[in-house]
Amino acid sequence: MPVFKAPRGTRDILPEEACYWDWVTSVSKNLCRNYGYGRIETPMFEATGLFSRGVGEGTDIVEKEMYTFEDRGGSSLTLRPEGTAPVCRAYIEHGMASLPQPVRVYYLAPAFRYERPQAGRMRQHHQFGCEVIGDASALIDAEVISLAWQFFEKLGLRKLTLKLNSIGCDKCRPGYIETLKAYYEPRIEKLCDDCAVRMKKNPLRLLDCKESACQYMADNAPRSADCLCPECLEHFNSLKGYLDLAGLEYDVTHRLVRGLDYYTRTVFEIQPESTGSQSTIGGGGRYDRLIEQIGGRPTPAIGFAAGIERIILNLKDQNVCVPGTGSARILIAHTGEEARSEAFSVYSALQCSGIGAIIGAEGKSLKAQLRQANNLDMKMVVIIGPEEMEEEAVVVRDLETGTQKKIDRRLLADALSAFRINISG
Repeated sequence: MPVFKAPRGTRDILPEEACYWDWVTSVSKNLCRNYGYGRIETPMFEATGLFSRGVGEGTDIVEKEMYTFEDRGGSSLTLRPEGTAPVCRAYIEHGMASLPQPVRVYYLAPAFRYERPQAGRMRQHHQFGCEVIGDASALIDAEVISLAWQFFEKLGLRKLTLKLNSIGCDKCRPGYIETLKAYYEPRIEKLCDDCAVRMKKNPLRLLDCKESACQYMADNAPRSADCLCPECLEHFNSLKGYLDLAGLEYDVTHRLVRGLDYYTRTVFEIQPESTGSQSTIGGGGRYDRLIEQIGGRPTPAIGFAAGIERIILNLKDQNVCVPGTGSARILIAHTGEEARSEAFSVYSALQCSGIGAIIGAEGKSLKAQLRQANNLDMKMVVIIGPEEMEEEAVVVRDLETGTQKKIDRRLLADALSAFRINISG
């Protein structure tokens, strides 16, 4: 028989890691609620054109990484490689421009990219993302960046750096691109193969190359912030002013361009102290042209996304202690066949009272069931044997202190509720 394994670039989320996922999702939901963001869910697959037009045909995502297939009706569909374009499609389709602007939404969703799997980069990964649609002000940029920064801080991550840049707009970016190409043209022979293609299709991506020789050239390349039009320069200066008021330190990084074609003006990333190509744990920027490119009216917008798998890697690297899963902390041990039935009755009553519990393994001795409770990190054991059956009582043993007490079975739920802080984990 064949031995089946998870497909390459995917992974199972096992119970012992679930507490990290619960922590990341709970922090994201609570934070977005405080900021006034509503949750949005979009389909796992979309029309391929949404991404080729929105993300950009010259990007690595569209050229190399999308999972695209033809359905039985002959339509070309693509598994969602990123979350922004689908949110913008939903904004257009459901007439959200008629709502009070800006519209603030967030999502927690899987994304799919066919790329070489490595730590923090999976072919199926999960994203937390926020989008604000319908406001062009630098104040909104500062809001989104502040939300992203607070998200990582509330998770418990430390030693983070905020990278910031402006890549201009349709008015000033063409001139900057020409300046960039003029810088690279005498050096084209020294570029890697990918950058030779980027030179023709997407010159901005030359600044984002990870090859050492290309990085040296990018470090000395012209800076987009030096080529901004007056409107973009005012926007960028206003954003920096708001971040200063919020007490957020930032590093203006001229090589920061992000990897998608739809970005305009503000781009940013948040990185931990670790270095390497997978150091970024979240980033985003403004995309004022995207909604128009996919069929809507010109609408300004900004957002960010963070990869949950990469966040969890950093939580572990920084030894961040996250809350437990909140799973059952009481084991009901039983000795004898009649006690087993009584244990199930007690178990059912506790569950109806909202107290999590499990029943000890059938056919095991009391000693084995107590060992099971220790292995499962239980807080308490409720013991039911022949003597307890006769007295209509149970014995409650505190596994942390070793103390135990016999109480009336009918009072068990109330007694345990009084000690809920001790058994909730």
